[in-house]
Amino acid sequence: MSSILHTGRVITRFGAELLVENPDDPNLPPIRCTAKRKFDSIVCGDYITWHHNPHGNASVDELLARKNALTRPGYRGRPRTIAANIDQLLIVNSWLPEPSWDLVDRYLIAAQQLDAEATILMNKSDLADQYASDEDWLNLDIYRQIGYPVIEINAINGDGIEALKNHMKDKTSILSGRSGVGKSSIANQILPDTDILVGLISDSGEGKHTTTTATLYRLPNGGYLIDSPGVRDYALGDISPKELSDGYIEFHEFALHCRFNNCTHDHEPGCAVRKAVEDNKISKQRYQRYIQALRNLV
Repeated sequence: MSSILHTGRVITRFGAELLVENPDDPNLPPIRCTAKRKFDSIVCGDYITWHHNPHGNASVDELLARKNALTRPGYRGRPRTIAANIDQLLIVNSWLPEPSWDLVDRYLIAAQQLDAEATILMNKSDLADQYASDEDWLNLDIYRQIGYPVIEINAINGDGIEALKNHMKDKTSILSGRSGVGKSSIANQILPDTDILVGLISDSGEGKHTTTTATLYRLPNGGYLIDSPGVRDYALGDISPKELSDGYIEFHEFALHCRFNNCTHDHEPGCAVRKAVEDNKISKQRYQRYIQALRNLV
């Protein structure tokens, strides 16, 4: 039995040990694996091969190729991988605290770098009449116009949650957003039985790790949700001006016509992106936020 290789997905990690989905039934307690030092890079969402060990934890044999990996600056500026194999970023904003469109833009850039889909969730929809400004509604319309899905929800009474669940079907999604926007409430609506998995993890003897480490949850209707405190307030790492501009998808068709291949769309002559802004083909609000982000890179 110990020689039989299994393929599984990592639910979470704590130190050298991993919890991996049970190959017989994901609703059964996860398999506890020990990873050798060469597998230090394994994170939540990874696919691995492993085999049973009659003398203790199962053993990891191989880390399988990733679709992508979400990283953020760690100690001394070194990138730290948070989660892997993500299909979709769910970018949570709310009407209270007031929307942060700069932060939404940063998450959209991250999604572009991951080659992942991005969906904007506007939580606390019941507060829109009281707190949403005309500029806020304009910003939401801009995101829709350039192709990003926007789902308005209320994580307290469940409004919009079914639409969100359908949007997450058969995808691996990760919740992102700053404190106070309702990420935990949304997760509880999506996964009302989450406590079951937390209990299974706690039974492994490592219950407290869930407060600081990314955790993978299987969705009842297919797909997964990754909850990670590491993406609650995402700060872009070291990226180039080209990577920044690539994160603004509405620039792409115009950037092809800039006079210079390395145009930053800031001051260069013959910039087709700036011309598109002047012609109202690109949102002035988004462009101004791009310029601010560009200058913050320096």
